[in-house]
Amino acid sequence: MRIIGLAGWSGSGKTTLLAKAIPRIVARGLTVSTLKHAHHDFDVDQPGKDSHTHRLAGATEVLVGSVNRWALVHELRGDTEPTLWALLAKLSPVDLVLIEGYKRERHPKLEVYRAALGKPLLHPDDPAIVAIAADEPLPQATIPVIDLDDVERIADLLVRHAAPLEELRAPVEQR
Repeated sequence: MRIIGLAGWSGSGKTTLLAKAIPRIVARGLTVSTLKHAHHDFDVDQPGKDSHTHRLAGATEVLVGSVNRWALVHELRGDTEPTLWALLAKLSPVDLVLIEGYKRERHPKLEVYRAALGKPLLHPDDPAIVAIAADEPLPQATIPVIDLDDVERIADLLVRHAAPLEELRAPVEQR
């Protein structure tokens, strides 16, 4: 598996860009999974559904299966948040994993930047950022800048700069 991330401030358009890039990458014959970091409490259960009831009742894990999909919800119940690397190990093998968030990790990343947010660029302080997808030219950038609407070129970059998971995981496990 190869991995690459999209990093940027909240509201920069990471999810929207992924929704446009994934179909283009899949059309190239690659299998794709995504891993998203949430900074807040989130819920994939629907109140009133049995799985939600089971979890609220105290189940640590709730697995729901059907003819179309299965989903596992694991409630941490006070345990520490799993690392990016621990979560990646839970994924089934695919050609490419696109990671949204985890902007402080050292995997290769595409920065998604919108000037209107008024936030600073991440790339000067993160050598793992390989390029920036931006909504305006960034003459101060020292790495390639791609127009945020050039989704085909962005898909090319994501595929080209994705790194093998094993190469990135090895140094982390040696710490």
